[in-house]
Amino acid sequence: MMPRRQGSRKVDVEPTNYERAEMTDTSRTELAAQAYIYGFPLVFNLDQVHRYVHDGVGANPAAPFNTFSHARTLAGPADTFVTINNDTVYSMAQIDLSVGPVALHVPDTDGRYYVLQFVDAWTNNFAYVGHRATGTKSGDFLLVPPTWTGTPTAQTTVIRFPTTVASIVGRWACGGDDDLPAVHALQDATTLTVVDSARAPAGLPVPDSEVSQDLLFLEKLRIWSQAFPPAPRDRELQDSFSPIGVTEHGASPYVSLSADDAAALADGLTAGEKNLHEALTHGSSPEANGWKLTFHAFDYNLDYFEVGAIDDPQFKIADPRLRIIERAAAAKGGLWGNHPYEAAYIMTYVDDQGTQLNGNRTYTIRLDPTPPVSAFWSLTMYSVPDFFLVANPIDRYSIGDRTPGIVHDADGALTITISHEEPKDATAKANWLPCPRGDFRPVLRMYEPSPAVLDQSYVVPAITRSRE
Repeated sequence: MMPRRQGSRKVDVEPTNYERAEMTDTSRTELAAQAYIYGFPLVFNLDQVHRYVHDGVGANPAAPFNTFSHARTLAGPADTFVTINNDTVYSMAQIDLSVGPVALHVPDTDGRYYVLQFVDAWTNNFAYVGHRATGTKSGDFLLVPPTWTGTPTAQTTVIRFPTTVASIVGRWACGGDDDLPAVHALQDATTLTVVDSARAPAGLPVPDSEVSQDLLFLEKLRIWSQAFPPAPRDRELQDSFSPIGVTEHGASPYVSLSADDAAALADGLTAGEKNLHEALTHGSSPEANGWKLTFHAFDYNLDYFEVGAIDDPQFKIADPRLRIIERAAAAKGGLWGNHPYEAAYIMTYVDDQGTQLNGNRTYTIRLDPTPPVSAFWSLTMYSVPDFFLVANPIDRYSIGDRTPGIVHDADGALTITISHEEPKDATAKANWLPCPRGDFRPVLRMYEPSPAVLDQSYVVPAITRSRE
């Protein structure tokens, strides 16, 4: 908790609007809890943007703004990023259009699945380039800031960004180590070029270093929400947090707080974090056989639809309160996930008896038929509560229709064994998805799913606990 500071920062300054507000500790705490849910996607997302630019993540090395960071291998346990996939090789770019327009070129992939997903600072998926959205021929695009008024050159598609900082999340289908050289060639042919090379990116505003760690979330929300404003429909909600300093300009209001005020805000952030965990594990998504059908978890974008993004009511969360909650839960549980028409995700924490999945037991799941998709599908293993890939002796982090050596049942179904210990049976070993010793959460991904997936006429069975 942060008491009112002495020393270099005087306490007898003109009070801020925040300090003038007459609030009880309870109301201040409740407002901070609400601000946590509202602001979590922005803060969590931009923390990852900073990570990619300065440190890199696992197989993706650090790369400056407006430059691609290409992973050269499929993701593994070293890639400590929430719910990262093991199906595709990543190409990531953090874009800062404070420099003005940036040109993007994509090569001809000769039919290979790939997607470049565009995600703004608030985690809205606002554009797609790739197999489903624009095809696999070569193409040129001009990435422009929100207020750009120029004219593009011929044969160039403009993609207007909602916020000046945003991410390109690129995924290239890869059939294994032997396929990596072909993927690398495509990555290297995918380029970003700043049109006005003399301009330097502004980057992310830096939080006041004197703000207590307990209140750093609010400081980041304050400065980042002002630098990267939300959609107009959310500005009234953002303004509602002015009594706790979120809309305060200039010096941070979180530096010179009384101990009681700081404690009230910190308690609210803790409550917000608990509320988010509850929303993530017991959210509004429908369930079937223990699977959370999070097909519409990323449908909170109602305002920005550039190339490849589908403006359709069936992919929009109409309830304004639910939209904010789902947006936070989606960021926490699967940051940079796709809309369901690009890739549908379902996940489960429990077995057929409703008990948390745990590596002390052995499980099976029989897919009959396997998921109907136009691209491919996979079942990937994640730890709980971090949602990271799990190290195992055979270096298998997912299993799916492209996994070498899997053995189908006589009727064409596929039975997958999930356990911590390696199975003894040869077929079970061929179809083994290793899990950690403790709790875990698998995610089933279906790339370019058929309508049967989204209308839920295709039903995934429960994960069945083996008899002990």
